[in-house]
Amino acid sequence: MITLSPDACVGDIADRLPGAAEVFRRHGISFCCGGKSSLVEAANAAHMPVADLTGELQALIDGAATDAPEETGALIDHILTRYHEVHRAEFDWLIPLAQKVETVHGDHDEAPLGITEALIALRDDLASHMAKEEQVLFPMMKNGGHPMITHPIGAMRHEHDTTTDLLRGIEHATYGLHLPEGACRSWTALYAGLAKLSEDVVRHIHLENDVLFPRFE
Repeated sequence: MITLSPDACVGDIADRLPGAAEVFRRHGISFCCGGKSSLVEAANAAHMPVADLTGELQALIDGAATDAPEETGALIDHILTRYHEVHRAEFDWLIPLAQKVETVHGDHDEAPLGITEALIALRDDLASHMAKEEQVLFPMMKNGGHPMITHPIGAMRHEHDTTTDLLRGIEHATYGLHLPEGACRSWTALYAGLAKLSEDVVRHIHLENDVLFPRFE
């Protein structure tokens, strides 16, 4: 579960809590290269009370708990339609757009060099992961579980950690999704799409790790 103690790591929270990255961006808190800072250190650097920062993050946790259906079968269907299908569709246009931005703006000091490669790696990782859930784990859950279900769940949790590492690669390639002054519409659209994708993947992982999987463990 996500904890919001003053010593909690900013980077870990951004990786696990949907919407946290936007909260940190809004307050000028680095969650990419500076993500090892604690919440209290980040709040002090942003000249704000740590209670205010944790309050905003707690509101995200409370909201995430009511974002999806409660019943297990409906929750699985929600994950399939809201996340699996949407991820696949968004990679179809984000990867060509990333290739375009790298090609056209590759000589810019803040060009997101390597973003296409990072996106392809994330796409391939999620494609394999989602297929395993769709073909093995989710049908098992819809049938009421299985004495050995903790093994595929453990494997999915481990793969979620790999996916989180790949998301960090996107953050690094884009300098924390920071748009340079005068960025063209393609560059702007790419970063807006990457921000949504990243938040969706984090929310997807949160629903599985913290809501769905514990029901069978």
